[in-house]
Amino acid sequence: MLDIKPVHCSRMLAILSDPQRLRIIECLSEKSRNVGELASCLGKHMVKVSHHLSILRKAGLVKSNRMGRFIYYELQSEFGVAGPTSHLDLGCCRLELSKTLKKCCS
Repeated sequence: MLDIKPVHCSRMLAILSDPQRLRIIECLSEKSRNVGELASCLGKHMVKVSHHLSILRKAGLVKSNRMGRFIYYELQSEFGVAGPTSHLDLGCCRLELSKTLKKCCS
């Protein structure tokens, strides 16, 4: 029997309902990046990107690592984004990340 946790599932889906957060997830599925790189790739202000990263980090979707004076963000490996069929596995559902979309940054 599938053990779906409705409160957890609805919380995660609410967090991912913002288009900018989904775009950040797509960018981080390619490789780890710092706030400046993400802001440049997305064409958004660093403050806005930093705010979205904070929400994703508090939800446990993203982790941060300091490298020198920069903080790099990457997806938590437990959510399963990798390989030829990238996806985000939330436990209650699985979101496929489109490979046909334009890459975040070259």
